[in-house]
Amino acid sequence: MKQLFLLLAASILILGACSDSSEESEKETAPSEQEASNPDKGKTEKEQKNEEPEQPFKPVEPSEDAVSIKEKLSEKGQKRTVPIGETLAKGKKDPSDGPLKNHRLVAYYGTPESENMGILGQLEPEEYMKQLKEQAQAYSDADPERPAVPTIELITTMAQSAPGPDGNYIRMNSEENIKEYVELAEKHDALVLLDIQLGKESVMEQVKLVEKWLKHPHVHLAIDTEFHVGEGEKPGEDLGQVDGKEIQKAVNHVSKLTEKHNLPDKFVLVHQFTSHVLTNKDAIQPKDNVQVAINFDGWGAASDKKTLYRKFIRDEPNQYGAFKIFYDKDEPVMSPEEVLKMDPSPAIINYQ
Repeated sequence: MKQLFLLLAASILILGACSDSSEESEKETAPSEQEASNPDKGKTEKEQKNEEPEQPFKPVEPSEDAVSIKEKLSEKGQKRTVPIGETLAKGKKDPSDGPLKNHRLVAYYGTPESENMGILGQLEPEEYMKQLKEQAQAYSDADPERPAVPTIELITTMAQSAPGPDGNYIRMNSEENIKEYVELAEKHDALVLLDIQLGKESVMEQVKLVEKWLKHPHVHLAIDTEFHVGEGEKPGEDLGQVDGKEIQKAVNHVSKLTEKHNLPDKFVLVHQFTSHVLTNKDAIQPKDNVQVAINFDGWGAASDKKTLYRKFIRDEPNQYGAFKIFYDKDEPVMSPEEVLKMDPSPAIINYQ
């Protein structure tokens, strides 16, 4: 009888141990099941922060019958530094995941405060976006391997002929206008370029003015060098100048801002139409999370513009090139195919 009792007791203990073991096993496996449904579970805050955020834009998809630019345009008899359609300058690298790496940007320039400073001020916002997308479509069809992204280039600080209350020859665009176009771009999966014209202020002083907007994932920076004037000079009357070292401070600042706020990689566009307006150009260098494009933005005869693009973009390569087209001043207005045939092919084409 005592032996039977001991056997029964041992069985109960074994069953209890198995039950406890099963419960412990369930407790141990439960977190892993939870982690499976939540990939970020178990990652440190730093690891989650360092994950590359997605770019917030959508390119205009090429038409079904679009043909590769390499098939349409021949390279025979041409001495090129990079293959036709390629945007990255010869010998340059791009470790970023910025918008210029696999896409081309098509921008409409201006401010809603003036009809004379670009197409942006001549159209109501929705009509503006409609026409911008149509222009981007032409580039997506011209080079379907590098679809175009509609981009709003908004003059944010406007150079003035009068000194103004602060004596800096600059008038800031209204918060309402900036907000409207930042939201317009977001609505249409587009990008925004905030253009600063400097006046008598430094590059970094003006970057700080627009910093709150640069924290938006789809907002980027453009620097208009010709309007930065010195003592006794006036924008529009005297040709301005910016030192590349000052621009590099802005590139570095945008890089730190991008890293700090875990933003998608950004780019900085630098306007140049003569040698005078941009000194120490070699000081301007991209970062791992910030691309750089030099924008030839002169107007006039197409043949002259092509020559100057070769001088400032091909022969003085930075990382990417950009090309500005003036609807009312260029003779003639170049077609997308003509623009893309340049060497290197512009990564950004902005229209005024």
